[in-house]
Amino acid sequence: MSAKNISAKGKFMRYWLSSLIVLIAAGTLAAAGPGYKVVKTYKVGGDGGWDYLTADSAARRLYISRATHVIVLDLDTGKTVGDIGDTPGVHGIALAPELGRGFVSNGHEGTVSIFDLKSLATSSKVKVGDNPDAILYDPATKRVFTFNGRSQDSTVIDAEKGTVLGTIKLGGKPEFAASDGQGGLWVNIEDKSELVSIDPNKLEVKAKWPLAPCTEPSGLSLDKKNRRLFVGCDNKMMAVVNADTGKVLATPAIGDGVDATEFDDETGLAFASCGGDGVLTVVKEESPDKFSVAETIPTQAGARTLALDSKTHNVFVVTAKFGPPPAATSDNPHPRRSIQPDTFVVLVLGE
Repeated sequence: MSAKNISAKGKFMRYWLSSLIVLIAAGTLAAAGPGYKVVKTYKVGGDGGWDYLTADSAARRLYISRATHVIVLDLDTGKTVGDIGDTPGVHGIALAPELGRGFVSNGHEGTVSIFDLKSLATSSKVKVGDNPDAILYDPATKRVFTFNGRSQDSTVIDAEKGTVLGTIKLGGKPEFAASDGQGGLWVNIEDKSELVSIDPNKLEVKAKWPLAPCTEPSGLSLDKKNRRLFVGCDNKMMAVVNADTGKVLATPAIGDGVDATEFDDETGLAFASCGGDGVLTVVKEESPDKFSVAETIPTQAGARTLALDSKTHNVFVVTAKFGPPPAATSDNPHPRRSIQPDTFVVLVLGE
């Protein structure tokens, strides 16, 4: 073999090895996942528990329910920009930006507070069902839906007029809901382990679908493009469901103690906040029918609810430090652990 041929062969081998190294490196990066981690911590403090939080990416605000009021923070700095008071037993916050209004479900009072998005002042309260928990604004119908845990139904409010339009019987304890903004609406039924499809125009149930093997569903979010629902399940899985047929397509493993899920339309990532294990599980939608766990990121025990900033793709979770539970009584045989004062924080997770 000539020296020229040997040189050519050597160049080819070096090119082949370089290409192989690049491919291996790319595979390693892909296997490592998107690379989310805690990038900021906002120290909020204050007393009381918490439930849902809602991000307004356009207005750069984060709404956090805190037992008797709603804290409003700047999404980018974590500074408090306002407070919505007189919300006893608050659970959720729904926003209607085109109407300049927000809506808060007050569980202990059985009401919804209607507030102004600019001033945060409450204009009125509307009586709804018993123990309203999740709350959802449907832009297609300009209606607000509360999902009432004890009365096992949904109260429907005209968002512009602030009047009740009707009640939808659900036949079980509703948890969170999702809307496609085009006439589709779904809600999880926790005690029946099923998913209910609702017609938001006719105010009636269209279908009920079993979620097995998922049990005690809580968080719910939607991929509007591919019509896929992401359900957070108590038995440490995320049920991915066809929004049109109710078929369970996949059940990727997640952490313990999930209470919320979110789907990022741009990145194709679904998030589950799991307060029991203190982790955020990230599920990748590889195709409309293929899903896999991309990564699991440590957060903090108790971080069970989340909000997604669609502008930055950051995820926000909230929690606090816990002390020992109070002594058990006959009325409360399994008391919750106490929350240590002024330890409440917002954790910001990003790439």
